[in-house]
Amino acid sequence: MEKITIGALPAVRIGAADGARASITLYGGHLVSWQAADGRERLFCSALSALDGSRAIRGGVPVIFPQFGARGKGLRHGFARVSTWRLSGGGQDGEQHFAEFCLNQDDLPPKLAADWPYAFELRLRVALQPDGLDLSLSVRNTGAAPFPFSAALHTYFLVENLDDCVVAGLQHLRYSDDSDAMALQEEPALRMGGKIDRIYYQLPGALGLKAGAQALRLEQDGFTDAVVWNPGAADAAALVDLEDEEYRRFVCVEPALIEPDSLAAGAEWSGLHRIRIAE
Repeated sequence: MEKITIGALPAVRIGAADGARASITLYGGHLVSWQAADGRERLFCSALSALDGSRAIRGGVPVIFPQFGARGKGLRHGFARVSTWRLSGGGQDGEQHFAEFCLNQDDLPPKLAADWPYAFELRLRVALQPDGLDLSLSVRNTGAAPFPFSAALHTYFLVENLDDCVVAGLQHLRYSDDSDAMALQEEPALRMGGKIDRIYYQLPGALGLKAGAQALRLEQDGFTDAVVWNPGAADAAALVDLEDEEYRRFVCVEPALIEPDSLAAGAEWSGLHRIRIAE
């Protein structure tokens, strides 16, 4: 594990003997790069993304907490992705190499702290595995009152061509789209090709992401739902931190806890995002 700088941001890079590596900025506790042992980058990060702490990073794996999107009264997607985390540990455990980060109410900028009157601690663990990557997020209520929260790990997977992407494992699941209309997916697999914004509820098992020659198996625990997102051409053109054609180079498939859960005083919730190389 080594301390590095990405853009203007302090960061940490972990590496394994087989050549796998991952880089995480302290700003946002944000995984911005993951290369497996084959040297192939698996995560997308926009060429226009601010890497100076002025705004959330576009790409990688933003940590979403304590609200998802605009489903709440606070900052869109919450404050975790725009706060500076602390490196709390790291090393090697068997075949895995890992780094751990933490964030609590004392780490928040004053304005964000004023808008969130609860005591909490977030812990993020990024672990390189011989056949993939594990991301685990825990939320602990360190105060005297319960609080509601949602959470997600908003993973941007790098692809060569959006039109070649297929997500399997969603058949017969309920989903809502960006209009909040509910529907049931009947197709065996979801094929990309343009704008998509769906929340799938109560996943029963793993998902498969096939993108050209790349295949990944995505498993999750603790997170009940999954989001599949790409802005499409029109919405991408309206984003200042995304080049117009970059939308063709990623798809977001993210584990999520969409409906706010209530965390009792002293209680802890944890969610795991397990990514395995399947090709």
